[in-house]
Amino acid sequence: MTNTTAPKPFIAAMGASWRSWMDAEAPPPAIVWQLFWGAVWAGGFALAFTLIGFVATARTIGDWLDPHSWAIWLGRNYVVAAVITFMIQGLFKLCFAVFGTAWLPKLRGWQRTLFFSGIPLLGTAIGWPIGMRILYGGVPFEVAMTSGTVVSMVVVALMISLLFHLYFSMRHKATRARERANEAQLRLLQGQMEPHFLFNTLANVISLVDADAPRARHMLEALTDYLRASLGGLRHDDSTLAVELDLARRYLELMRTRMGERLRFEIDVDDDLGGCHLMPLVLQPLIENAVKHGLEPQVDGGIVRVKAARVKVAGRDALQVCVEDDGAGLEVVARRPRHTVAGGPDGHGIALANLRERLQARFGASAQLTLAELGSGAGTRACLVIPWQPAVAA
Repeated sequence: MTNTTAPKPFIAAMGASWRSWMDAEAPPPAIVWQLFWGAVWAGGFALAFTLIGFVATARTIGDWLDPHSWAIWLGRNYVVAAVITFMIQGLFKLCFAVFGTAWLPKLRGWQRTLFFSGIPLLGTAIGWPIGMRILYGGVPFEVAMTSGTVVSMVVVALMISLLFHLYFSMRHKATRARERANEAQLRLLQGQMEPHFLFNTLANVISLVDADAPRARHMLEALTDYLRASLGGLRHDDSTLAVELDLARRYLELMRTRMGERLRFEIDVDDDLGGCHLMPLVLQPLIENAVKHGLEPQVDGGIVRVKAARVKVAGRDALQVCVEDDGAGLEVVARRPRHTVAGGPDGHGIALANLRERLQARFGASAQLTLAELGSGAGTRACLVIPWQPAVAA
């Protein structure tokens, strides 16, 4: 039986290697793929050189239909194109080895075009004479450089500049469009988080009004203090771990007004991590779930622990923030019926789904949000991992 799925991994590897070969900011593909795509690229330019040469020198239809001439000139042009191609690759590698690649994302559209056109043009100017010397050996260079060759060199150089300009202009426009779409999506999702949090907190106040009016009043006062500290920051796209931990502490104090000694909490984070970039309201739903679904239904309540650390993920620095509780655990929470609070659903699961969408919009696959049982009936751990970024850089 013929295996029709066998070529698929090879095709996928070929596509990935091509994207890496064309993207200077991506890790380079294996050397075999670099040589392969260099050879393919040289073949394309050899064909272009040959066509231009025939346009400049052919006088009759017979000249165009002569396979011997095509074979000779295509072979010669391939030698020159290969030298140029690998010269360009060598110049790029030399440039990145000396200066690195961290400055590439900071280039504007025209700057990227200038850089990525300038290197190929320089490679063409150096590689073309070398290729001609390889072909013609002792023949004087001025003899080898016929009028058709000079025209080909000028036209191809202009073609290279135009192709790179168009490529990087379109790429820059597509990147900006994705950034604007992500920004709009982030603002929409963040705007959904604010009323969600207020709804849940006010629902807690409503539940206390009849049972314990003084505590309800005290909780409203605590809520006012919390909102005074937090709402200004909610209008920004970025925050820091220190700011979000301070808000988490205020929120837990607010919820302790409702639960009393049944709620205990610990925040174990080194001060050195406080300046790390963090999106607003990413800790809030994790802590809110731990309190509302993990501890509040328990007769004895429990403890919420917040931890943070700098970790390595796929060789890159990342910030990991975990919220743990010693409540009933995920399985018990999943079996509970959903309640109606203050005329609407309690919102179980909405905040986490919203948070995942925000992380996806901002960081893509670089961010992770995981929920796990600490043990059978021993509680839940929610961990958030995002790329490490100092607040100043953010």
